[in-house]
Amino acid sequence: MTTAISTLRTGHVGLNVTDLDRSLAFYRDALDFRVLGEGTEEGRRHAFLGRDGELVLTLWQQAGGPYAPDVAGLHHLAFSAGAIEEVREYEERLRGLGVAFAYEGVVAHGEGAASGGIFFHDPDGTRLEISVPLGAQDAPVPVESAPTCGFF
Repeated sequence: MTTAISTLRTGHVGLNVTDLDRSLAFYRDALDFRVLGEGTEEGRRHAFLGRDGELVLTLWQQAGGPYAPDVAGLHHLAFSAGAIEEVREYEERLRGLGVAFAYEGVVAHGEGAASGGIFFHDPDGTRLEISVPLGAQDAPVPVESAPTCGFF
């Protein structure tokens, strides 16, 4: 593999949203993202979100309706946390904001897996995950026949 190919990694993710102000509030308050830049021209509103000056997520106000899990495209967006305690802190924060969860609390990614996290939705119904590679081995497994992040 050449150096150019072996360094390929995910950059930022762009999401279409129905209401930029509502989505900005969610990603700021729930997940601690900061606005790095914003386009305010009517009909072309967007925002660049990140942490420590690094772009992570762009929001584009151009969706005509909520997330549709039955069409091709984004399945879910996963964020990695440093430790299971951080996942639990996010769970507490999200509950305080009234966010609905796909499963009750921290769950494992599958039977016997040490990885796991929380699964929830943003205001437009986009599926989100905050997980860790270790620390969820004692958590329940809500779906035995498929990965937990697969069908929710």
